[in-house]
Parts: sequence; C-alpha cells; structure tokens
Amino acid sequence: MKTKAVRLHGAMDLRLDEFELPALGEKEILVHFITDSLCASTYKAVKLGTDHKRVPPDVAENPVMVGHEMCGVIAEVGSAVDPKWRIGQKIIIQTALKLESGYDPGYSYPYIGGASTYAIVPELVLERNCLIPYEGEGYFKASMVEPLACCYRGFLGCYHTDYTTYTRTDGTKRGGRLAILGGSGPMGLGCVELAYGFAETSQVVVTGRNRARLDGAAAKCPPAYAKEKGCELIYLCTTELEDPVAKLLELSDGGFDDVFVMAPSAELFQMAEQICREDGCINFFAGPPQHDLQGSLNLYRIHYDGIHVLGTGGSIPQDMRDVLKLIEGNAIRPAALISHILGMNAYVDTMMSMATPSGAKKLCYTGLDIPLIAIDELDEWGKKDPLYAELAGIVRKNGGLWCVEAEEYLLANAPRI
Repeated sequence: MKTKAVRLHGAMDLRLDEFELPALGEKEILVHFITDSLCASTYKAVKLGTDHKRVPPDVAENPVMVGHEMCGVIAEVGSAVDPKWRIGQKIIIQTALKLESGYDPGYSYPYIGGASTYAIVPELVLERNCLIPYEGEGYFKASMVEPLACCYRGFLGCYHTDYTTYTRTDGTKRGGRLAILGGSGPMGLGCVELAYGFAETSQVVVTGRNRARLDGAAAKCPPAYAKEKGCELIYLCTTELEDPVAKLLELSDGGFDDVFVMAPSAELFQMAEQICREDGCINFFAGPPQHDLQGSLNLYRIHYDGIHVLGTGGSIPQDMRDVLKLIEGNAIRPAALISHILGMNAYVDTMMSMATPSGAKKLCYTGLDIPLIAIDELDEWGKKDPLYAELAGIVRKNGGLWCVEAEEYLLANAPRI
C-alpha cells in the first residue's frame, strides 16, 4: 500500500513524501485519513528536530510522519485485532500515549501520523485504549477534538480551596471570572468555547497584542453569542492601553479567579499573577520552546493570598470522549476554531509559516489538492473558481463558520492529489 505523508527528516526539514507502507501486522489497523489540523506543537518539533523530546535521534535515516489532530476511516483490520474495530468505522486518536520514552504518534513514528493519506495504527495505540471511535457527522469536528481536549484538560487541571475548611475543589471556578492572556489564537478560542459551553464561567476576558487577530477571534466567538450562554465576553487589545493590568483589574472587579497564559511569555506570566484575586489559579498553558524560560512571581501573594500556579499539557483518552459528548450535544462549536482549509500539497509551506502565527486552526484535507484558503476569503476565491463560490455560499448560510455541508461539497468536488 502506497501512502503520501508529510514527514520530518530533521530540524526544519519537512517533506511531502510518497512511499510504500509495510505489510499490515495482525495486531495493527490501516487507516485512511481524511482530515488533519495543523498544530503549533508540530512546528516546535520541526524547528527543534532531534533536540525535541519526542523526535527520535535517527530521524534523518528513519523520518517520522507528522500530524496529531486527525480523523479518518478504518481501511483494513489485522487478523488479531479486537472485532469491535471494523472497516469503514470513523476514528480519532489520542496521541498523548504517556509512554516513558515520551514518544507519540505525529512526532516519533515512521508509519503513524495524521498528515498522510494512509497510515498504520500500531498495537501500542490499541493497548493504551487511545484509538477512539467517532460517530458524528463529517470529519472536521473530530479533528478539533484533540486541541479542544487539551483546553478541556486545562479547565480540569485548575483548582480552588475553601480556606475555612481547607477543602479543595478541582476545576475552574463555576460562575467565576476567567482571563485568557494571549488568547486570540486557536487554543484561546477553544478555551472561550469551553468557558461558556462547559465551565459555566460568568466573565471571560481575552487579551492580545494584535487588533486584527482579536477582531478575527471575535468574529468566530462573538460576545453576543457568549451573552446568550450567560457569559460576558470581552476582547482587549493590550497594545492600545497605557496600563493593561489596571484595565483588567477594573473589568474583573478586583481580579480573576482563573488565568490562562496562552503564549510562552514571562511578561504574560507576571501579568497573570498581578490580575489574580485571592485563591486565584494561574495555568501556564503555553509550552515554551526553550528549556530555561524564567519568570517572576510575588511570593507574598502565594503565602497570603493563596494564589497558585500550574501547567497543563495534552490530554487523556477520557478527555477526548468528554469533548466528543460536548460537541454532539452542541455545547461547543468546533468550527469556531477553524480559519483556513488546505490540501496536502500546501501542508509543508503552511507549517513552515507558523513561525509567524496568523488566523486560527488550519484544517488539511489530506487527499485533496487545494491551496491554503482563509474561510472568510472564499468569496474572493470564488471569483476565479466556481468550487469556492459554492463553498462561500454554504459557509455564508452557516454564519461564516465551516460546516458539514461545506465539507461534503469540498470532498465531492475538489481536485485530488
């Protein structure tokens, strides 16, 4: 079986390759991937190469498939695989395997990664219960489950303490105030959706330094929609303010119960401490690319105000199952995270451009040959190609968000690689 896959050969050496997959083992599953969403975590691995903890030292000789936000269909099942897995079944993968080696699909293995037309799910993924069935419509929603599950784990990882009894309650504060610093990107939008769709947050303030990106985020997750969910949602451009900390304290009536830091910045970390109220929880959500990033903290506030710091990364299989239920119940909208679509031939260039973040999630249709296209620019593309004109009309009917109807039309009519 031949596959086309984006593989990492070394630091900043990412290629779209065509090659033969090995024969399927009796405890393995062949998957035909349809979608894979690009992630900044992959870019970190591309940038660092073998200096990244998940990239094997022999990647130059044995390149690894990338992509870990995938959805596909089972194409073949090994003879000794549990019969619950069947050909034609849609699946997603929890790629954070929690192995002692730190290795994960999409970073570490030659034959399993979402940026591929076909890949082999190895026995260890099945053993760890990390292959998850998807029974929903389409494919794109399922490709958003992995990033949303990371955000979901962030909410669960926070905690608060009643100091009259020293009773600890896990999770962000119900009915509380949440700041999402540096939150105009896709993971920030995921946290916004979960704040009013899951965590019952009363106020969310999203900060950013780029007005255009914040406006784009507000178009995907509008304050009016949040208000319908019982949440006050505010977008704040800190570069337009003389004193951002003072403004955040004013908006939050003295401080936030929970603060997510979505960019690996010592400056944002210090701001997070300054805007916490008593018993405030700071989640340093962003993963720094360097190993020695230092930040300062007011130790007085740790002791006397009970503020606390943690960091969450990745998720577990149950998180993904929980997020699937939230999606199926229409509590959260995965389409709000998607700003662009692309085909496999545009994958490498799009990944390399992540050095300068733009938009939100970029969703790759691995079997298609289409350029990188912003969803809000489909009308413009439609002037040159009727395919995109039709897609623009479908998306317009759906409030500007990507949808199952648009996906089905694209898969049926777009050129294939």
